[in-house]
Amino acid sequence: MKRKLKQLIALTLSAVMVLGLTACGKSNDSVSSTNKKVALTEPGTYPIVADGEKLTLTCFTMTMPNVEDLETNDFTKYLEEKTGIHIEFETGTRDDWEDKLNMSLQSGDYPDIILGVSPNLAKYGVKEGILIKLDDLINEENTPNYYNMFKNQLDLSRESDGNIYSLLSTNDCYHCSYGRKMWINTKYLEDMGCKMPETTEEFYEVCKKFLEYKPNGIAIGGTAPGAGWFSTFQDWLMGSFLLCPSKSYTLNVYDMTAVNRDGKIVSAATDNRYKDFLAYCNSLYKLGAIYDGNFTQTGEQLKTIINQDDAPVLCFPEGTISDYIDSAGNPDLYKQYATLAPLEGPEGTRLSSYFKYASIGSGSFCITDKCKNPEAALRWVDFFYSATGDLSSQYGADEGVDWVLNPEGEVGLNGKPALYKVLNAYSAETQNHDWQDIGIRVAPADYRLGQAVTPNIDPYAPDGLEKLLFESSKNDYEPYAQNEANSDLDMIPELKMTDEESTNVSTVAVEVEKIIIESSVAFITGAKDINTEWDSFINALDKAGLQTLLDTYQTAYDRMMKN
Repeated sequence: MKRKLKQLIALTLSAVMVLGLTACGKSNDSVSSTNKKVALTEPGTYPIVADGEKLTLTCFTMTMPNVEDLETNDFTKYLEEKTGIHIEFETGTRDDWEDKLNMSLQSGDYPDIILGVSPNLAKYGVKEGILIKLDDLINEENTPNYYNMFKNQLDLSRESDGNIYSLLSTNDCYHCSYGRKMWINTKYLEDMGCKMPETTEEFYEVCKKFLEYKPNGIAIGGTAPGAGWFSTFQDWLMGSFLLCPSKSYTLNVYDMTAVNRDGKIVSAATDNRYKDFLAYCNSLYKLGAIYDGNFTQTGEQLKTIINQDDAPVLCFPEGTISDYIDSAGNPDLYKQYATLAPLEGPEGTRLSSYFKYASIGSGSFCITDKCKNPEAALRWVDFFYSATGDLSSQYGADEGVDWVLNPEGEVGLNGKPALYKVLNAYSAETQNHDWQDIGIRVAPADYRLGQAVTPNIDPYAPDGLEKLLFESSKNDYEPYAQNEANSDLDMIPELKMTDEESTNVSTVAVEVEKIIIESSVAFITGAKDINTEWDSFINALDKAGLQTLLDTYQTAYDRMMKN
């Protein structure tokens, strides 16, 4: 299993993707439904559907604000023309996809396929059989592109019963693996005569000086947990005391679980080093460095504050600066911020969170028992795993207009000859030419780093963002990633629990998350005394069932390691 985990680390992942249930298009009367089998062409050829046959697949997927209408989208039309399969979409938003997908699956009126989002595989696959087993359908004939990419990693998609109910996806985004970044205003540092802080003590002094320099300013910005992309200041600061784990890949909750060197699942929240961390945060709060809104505000609210002249912000956490400052609209402010490397804590700890298991995940594509043509469905989705599948869905399918392969004389982010050059760049504005973040990302590391970039481009130019994030990750975060030498804790991969295990601890996990988040805020702000009420915090976690949660994770982890 350790070999498989190393393969997992070396591979790649799909951006976590979101979905919902609002119908995006109506049935085309000229196209057949999926209530009967249709004849297909020879495997490995297009179109997929034989001459004279028509096929519609109903698909549950996500919608995003920057895609106008999946039904009339140019890439949707291209894919239908290429495959001969018409897709009838059911879509929803980032906020409600999970509830609506569960409602659909529980009602009995659910679609043929589920794309770009992971349903509860243990419940709807292993237990209820709504999601069909794909083991015998994944092969070089039906899914040549997928099989060639993942044939040595298929076990990563096996559920607790040993069967496969979904496809893997990969988005090996280098800078995402070190997404927990802090951005600090270097102009303010220069004006104050301060160097880039390297220790928690130096950081405290810089914050103190900033508040004297800008009395109306905010030394440390941030958002409520989950309101942005790595935008909670606590998680970044925690690396000066102990590893801050990722949000659970298994139950999608902030339970702060990690695995220690002995293979034991523990919670970092009960560690005395976490207590020391909270005490340090309290000292910053008493100084006035931590803005009260950080515990409740959204990413949009933080963005508004950062871009205001009357409330300057010294530093703020976020996976990418572009989420909060527009390089074209506010270039002067944009250029003032640089990444701040992890701070060395009182005991010499200096860690950045390396999300080693975030690059590959299961649940990206499922077929339900409503689908009468599963082979056709798999051949349809296999296009996304082809050499031009990701390029076409992300940027458009017109080669020479949207992108070119192997551009002569161009180099990639990794300094090697570029594999492709994007001509139709990603847009945050609404468009209807491509899917962009909708569907499946199939982006291995070599592919992502192989995108053509101008060799000497200014990282702070509008089209220099990828270079800025790459270099920031390489210089300021990769050197401090957790390893066996510098950390006794490590990340936990996605665990394959049974439906019974998941049901038994789902409520417990939510309650544990609530206690950790609320109590941590109280300790930071001084609403609770860290010295007199720490034991009560630990007791509250025990009563909520933390040990049951850890034991369940341990069982699933041990089962995984044996395979």
